Amino acid sequence: MENVNLIKKYAVATPRYTSYPTVPYWDQETFSKDKWIDSVKNSFNESNWSSGISLYIHLPYCESLCTYCGCNTRITINHEVEKPYIKAVAKEWQLYKDFLVDKPIIKELHLGGGTPTFFSPQHLKTLIGDILTDCTLHPDAEFSFEAHPANTTSQHLKVLYDLGFKRLSLGIQDFDEKVQKIINRYQTIQQVKDVTDLARETGYKSINYDLIYGLPLQTETGLKATIQQVIGLKPDRIAYYGYAHVPWVKPGQRMFTEDDLPNTQERQMLYELGRQMLIDADYKEIGMDHFALKSDSLYTAQETGNLHRNFMGYTHQYTELMIGLGVSSISDTWNGFAQNVKKVEDYLRLVNSYEIPVFKGHILNEEDLLMRKHILNLMCKNETHWDKQDLLNDNFKRSLNGLHDLEAEGLIKKDKNCIKVTKLGERFLRNICAVFDTRLHHKQIEENVFSTAD
Repeated sequence: MENVNLIKKYAVATPRYTSYPTVPYWDQETFSKDKWIDSVKNSFNESNWSSGISLYIHLPYCESLCTYCGCNTRITINHEVEKPYIKAVAKEWQLYKDFLVDKPIIKELHLGGGTPTFFSPQHLKTLIGDILTDCTLHPDAEFSFEAHPANTTSQHLKVLYDLGFKRLSLGIQDFDEKVQKIINRYQTIQQVKDVTDLARETGYKSINYDLIYGLPLQTETGLKATIQQVIGLKPDRIAYYGYAHVPWVKPGQRMFTEDDLPNTQERQMLYELGRQMLIDADYKEIGMDHFALKSDSLYTAQETGNLHRNFMGYTHQYTELMIGLGVSSISDTWNGFAQNVKKVEDYLRLVNSYEIPVFKGHILNEEDLLMRKHILNLMCKNETHWDKQDLLNDNFKRSLNGLHDLEAEGLIKKDKNCIKVTKLGERFLRNICAVFDTRLHHKQIEENVFSTAD
């Protein structure tokens, strides 16, 4: 009962903290493309030779709309869109390379979407070839891509593997046919097994499955069967997300109503069911919403204190500079953020006019960097430490004073110069991080910006 009361108390709109400040609270008034380019240059000079850089490429096209999806997508069955889009992505990357002083050292590259496997293997080969031109690969470089089990072919797997991709993520969400129908996301267990087996035979080192709890019409029986089937296939990693219901942002979610969704208590039950099943199957919890086998690099990163989090989620690859290419992609220089325009037509027009296609962003001040450091520590290490210099910031001291309830409820343990998240508190990690989100507290909070943290 105590946990139920905590869940009700903390089921409030809370960011997932893939960045700080979070996108709704970026200071766009003082942002400019010139400041952004300067930020990229400075970050590149400081990090390129020490840690390398990350690239995220957004491939937005899908042949059908998954109604649960919160990503930026473009629905079409016209594959003629592939070629002009990959040409534009390559051109955008060239715009960045033109003002960098040296060859970029690529440590991490990820294809996200949308559905990257919407694109033909040959077009993906052309894209990656263009991206890696005049670049150097870091000795520990890792390439990964997201794939739809229903359209990923052996040729996709072979071509991308030969280009250096060793990790893939399969979007599953739920195997229950009733759930698949209402969210318009179809793939069979056999399709998932076939792609998984073929990927392993090809040589892929890590396979992730995406699962979602809290989906419309989802039941305990159905989710239990899904997770049993997933455990049987034994992916190396599992991302186990809570469904984010934001129909005011994603109209596709209006295909069902809140009456179709599990209530707060049912949603919590679904989460706990899946979590315990994964733990019993020897998966280890990684940060928030993630699980991994001990043999996976994500587990090793957590154990060694090297787990990192960025707009792509959790990773064992630490870089301070991440460039997002493609429509709606977000870039991070550690001292600044920028997001590309969200419409494909605008993106193509700007890039083909030789303009960096960002339309909003944020340059971090000293306080932002301070809060970012502590939020990232909590998200990746379940603890954070501070020194006398940190305490010179009044807002940081106010944040520490705001931890009393969390400490009294057993969600954190606070010492003189550190806080540690307890096992119970891991369930409320987003809420704990929000205490340090001074931009969220100081600005008038817009209604319905984030999904709830339950």
